[in-house]
Amino acid sequence: MSERDVVQVVREGDIAWVTIDNPPVNATSTLVRAGLWQAVDAAQGARLAVLRGGGNCFVAGGDMSEFDRPPEEPHLPDVVQKIEDSPVPFLAVLDGATLGGGWEIAMGCAWRIAAPGVKIGLPEVNMGLIPGAGGTQRCPRLIGMEAAIEMACRGRIFAAEEVFDLGGIDLISKDIMADITAFAADLPPRPKPVSARDVDVPDLSGVADEVRKRAKGQSSPLENLTALQWVALPFAEGQPKERARHLELRQSAESRALRHAFFAERQAAKPDAIKDVTPRDIARIAIVGGGLMGAGIAAAALSAGHEVVIIERGEAEVEAAEVRVTGLLEGALKRGKISREDFEKQRDNFSVAPDYGAAAGADLAIEAVFEDLEVKREVFRNLAKAMGDDAILATNTSYLDPTEIFAGLPNPARCLGLHFFSPAHIMKLLEIVVMPETGPEVLATGFAFGRKLKKMTVLSGICDGFVGNRMLAAYRREAEYLLADGALPHEVDAAMRGFGMPMGPFELQDLTGLQIAWANRQRQAATRPEGERYETIADTLCDLGWLGQRAGKGWYRYAEASRRPERDPEVEGMIRAYSAERGITRRDFGADEIVNRLMAVLINEGARIVEEGIAERSGDVDTVQIHGYGFPRWRGGPMHYASERGWDVVAQDMARVAEASPGSWVIADQLKGAAR
Repeated sequence: MSERDVVQVVREGDIAWVTIDNPPVNATSTLVRAGLWQAVDAAQGARLAVLRGGGNCFVAGGDMSEFDRPPEEPHLPDVVQKIEDSPVPFLAVLDGATLGGGWEIAMGCAWRIAAPGVKIGLPEVNMGLIPGAGGTQRCPRLIGMEAAIEMACRGRIFAAEEVFDLGGIDLISKDIMADITAFAADLPPRPKPVSARDVDVPDLSGVADEVRKRAKGQSSPLENLTALQWVALPFAEGQPKERARHLELRQSAESRALRHAFFAERQAAKPDAIKDVTPRDIARIAIVGGGLMGAGIAAAALSAGHEVVIIERGEAEVEAAEVRVTGLLEGALKRGKISREDFEKQRDNFSVAPDYGAAAGADLAIEAVFEDLEVKREVFRNLAKAMGDDAILATNTSYLDPTEIFAGLPNPARCLGLHFFSPAHIMKLLEIVVMPETGPEVLATGFAFGRKLKKMTVLSGICDGFVGNRMLAAYRREAEYLLADGALPHEVDAAMRGFGMPMGPFELQDLTGLQIAWANRQRQAATRPEGERYETIADTLCDLGWLGQRAGKGWYRYAEASRRPERDPEVEGMIRAYSAERGITRRDFGADEIVNRLMAVLINEGARIVEEGIAERSGDVDTVQIHGYGFPRWRGGPMHYASERGWDVVAQDMARVAEASPGSWVIADQLKGAAR
């Protein structure tokens, strides 16, 4: 492809029309930069150059495939400067996403016209970077420091109307071509270049504290704040500093991790199993079970434009389900997530019924009842009678084998697992569980449905707990081994928060309820390997009714109406007594050792999941952990973290874990190989 292909210049009278045509998002690749450089020269002699993007974008960022290579000329800051210095003024037409390098290019133009609602921002912070073509130096000069901090440090995407109000856009246009014609016919005086404008730099020490707190260990938000303050320097000094730091950060572990997460998500959403398969259209959905999970699934489906019926038993249950879903819709309305019109439409698309006959005509039915095999099987027997033989049937089970749930139903090709995470209207992850009998069209429909619900969809094969909960069980098991061997809950939790997790394993158990893992341990008792170490501390808490936050006591205690965990001397005393009763000599664990041991078991289980074919690739495991379990995105997921830390180092950590609990761990082949 030549520069002429990706950037085209057409002269019409005294106007030069410059079009970037580099699908899908007009990324600023080397070819685009070279094309723009030549386009500035080609536009000379015109009265106005109109710069626009082909397709649905203006420019939505850089070409990340080039970030691991040495930068090639022309460099984007030089291109933007050439546009800004051009004797022929440039008008940027923002009629699609204008992000990263796109906004930097637009700020180099003399004027900016935008279509309503166009998204504008500097999201480089989400890739562990600062802008590299003057973004932190022009943005405060154009729209002020406060908005620039929101854009660069927090990655906030602004609507064009907001940027217009801040003075960064000259016109919001509902008829772009007509307004360009009018603008070109009567050009206003050329404004002062953005790079030459003055800006006040306030004391940002308080802002730094707030940015640091929200970053939760990620460094790029603070890197952006530092770069923004270089606007106190002349542009000719501040912009080269920004560029140099941008290039340094491209090679940082944080940026590599965030780029890995970005590409892993896109791969996960397009598994090989559905390549070139056309999904079905889904309009009407039946959900069996109107509890917290069923209500959340219903709210997510309604927001995606589906018609939803919840099937519940009994008058009280029907009423409770209706109240739950309506409450979720009202909450979305109150927070400004949906308009009053959207609320009314979603409410009209929702109903609750006391019998399975309401599922007739639904394209998809989702079971969301509690984890009991016979209960779930009964649900699907009733659904199969009420629905057509081709209607898709999906179980939301977290642990059970879907082949057992669907056993004996006609046309098993229409069956699959859709494992939502609670609360389902908020959590992004959706594990799509494929059975040996699941048809490709049905599987593709599951992925299309997940995308419509704006979920991060990941394929899983069948095993106990699928990808995420299987890993969680291993993580929790080692955390409880640490307690028996000498750690206390607050020490383990603090170590994992320091690593970047939103909460530690014991805080998480208290939040979700200890009874969930307890029920799962009881279910697994009959098949637990004979030599596997099993600690009963958590079982004792459950026997006492100390089930976590809702009970006011779990691993921690909670003051009345408080969600703040407080160390509980009684529980800590029980843990110490437990070790003594079993002859375990307790020892101290430092934060690094706690992190290394818990990460080793997560990585080991993830590697086994890939080796067993439960997940297609290690990036899928990372995506599950990031979006379902709070693994810090800026670390890239456990599998990427292993590659950064070194698989041989992780293998040593896992060997120590296995040595401390003989017969309790199966070591992944990848770690065995790394150890050798």
